[in-house]
This record gives sequence, C-alpha cells and structure tokens, in this order.
Amino acid sequence: MKIKLTRVLFALVIFAFAGCNSDSAQTKKFTAADLQKLRWIEGTWRGTGDNVKPFFERYRFEGDSLLLIDSFEDETLAKVTDTSRYELKDGEFGGGSEGHRYVAKSLDDRAIEFGPGVNVKNGFRWERGESKDVWKAHDHLSGQRQQSPPDNVSTKWRRWPKP
Repeated sequence: MKIKLTRVLFALVIFAFAGCNSDSAQTKKFTAADLQKLRWIEGTWRGTGDNVKPFFERYRFEGDSLLLIDSFEDETLAKVTDTSRYELKDGEFGGGSEGHRYVAKSLDDRAIEFGPGVNVKNGFRWERGESKDVWKAHDHLSGQRQQSPPDNVSTKWRRWPKP
C-alpha cells in the first residue's frame, strides 16, 4: 500500500511541475486595447543588420486585432513576396507564416516580446527606437535572452523612404 501511495504522490508532483512550466501557462492574455501600444510599428520600413542585405517590409493594422506584415522584393516596393498575419484571438496575440507561429509574451509602450508557438524554437523582440522613425528587432533562442549575446541576430529598422 505504501508503494502505491508513493507512486501516486510522485505522479501528482510530476503533473503539477509540468503544468507550472508549460509555455501556455506563461502566455499573457491581451486585449485590443493592449495592441494600441504597438501602433508605433505601423508604416513601411527598411531593415538592416550585420551580414544582412537590406530588406523592406510594411506593417499595417486592419481593424483593432490584426497586424499584417508585407515583405517586398526590393526598395521599389513594387512586388509583395510574402504577407505574415499576427492576430488577436481569445486573448492570444500571435502569428507568423508558412506553418510557423510565434506568441506574444509581453507588450508595453516600448516593445513586444514573442516566444515560440508552433514549429519554432526561437523568440524575438521588437523594440521602439530613439525616434518614431527607428526601431530594432532582436532574435533569440527561447529562454536564453540576454542584452546582446553574440549568437543573437539584431536588425535595425528605419522608415522607408526616408522622411
């Protein structure tokens, strides 16, 4: 009887521990009002980074709960090559493209942090810059975020065309 009770208690401890560490338990619930804090990212941008050829994207909200990100072939903005969707649904703000999904973990007036959702192991942060015409993106491995580790990819974004 003592062995059965020990096994049952052990199983309960394992299930409780797994529930406390689950990614979904750490996901914050968001509202459309929260997404208003992200409106600074709206616009057309030129992204650059170390060893990265410049690239061009447009961030736009449709309504109060859908952020669309159009990627362009080049600086002429003539041809959209991909559109990613980030949507607020049932308190979760997340999205991506081609079967990859990221989920927002935190959001304030200065930044939004995304963690892994489906088919991804990394996370990233979009951070407002020193002016309304600049922001930064930091890509990091989940659970390994630091200020500026050498393995992270960082890009700097400037409004395009330049104001």
